[in-house]
Amino acid sequence: MYSKLRNNRTLNLMIIGIRFLVGFAFIPSGLKKVLGERFTSIGTDHPIGYFFEAMYRTGFYYEFLGFCQLLAAFLLFTQKFATLGALMFFGIILNICVLTISMHFTGTWIITSLMLFAGTVLLAWDWNKLKPILGLKISETHDYKEPNYKWQIAGFILFIILLSSSILLKSN
Repeated sequence: MYSKLRNNRTLNLMIIGIRFLVGFAFIPSGLKKVLGERFTSIGTDHPIGYFFEAMYRTGFYYEFLGFCQLLAAFLLFTQKFATLGALMFFGIILNICVLTISMHFTGTWIITSLMLFAGTVLLAWDWNKLKPILGLKISETHDYKEPNYKWQIAGFILFIILLSSSILLKSN
């Protein structure tokens, strides 16, 4: 069944779309952190504002988080390195999802939970690549088609356009 799903053209296109969508979600928030800008304007009198202010004041750690978000987005957009991007995305969004639930973010936990689901779908899609990393035996070998060169170029161009647009919007 997995093989049948992996060879379905429509599902392949949907996976590319999911990679672009979740990758895009990390560009504005990651860029804010890399540029050293505060993520939110919620005051420190509120627990959420206090948390984000403390994270912002860590300096390098805050920027590192942003860099990791941008790197995960870039890898997802490349298609060629999307499995690595999906692993990074999953780890980051799992952390964000747990944070939004534990701090009782109103409504945000729904968005982050959906993003976590999308990350899970991406990892399930690349299960054949993850099995050896996890030390699991590969019972069958299949040569699943990866997105062709055009999708890789389109993803790179789209990433550059979205990153540039985010930078231009911040400067205005």
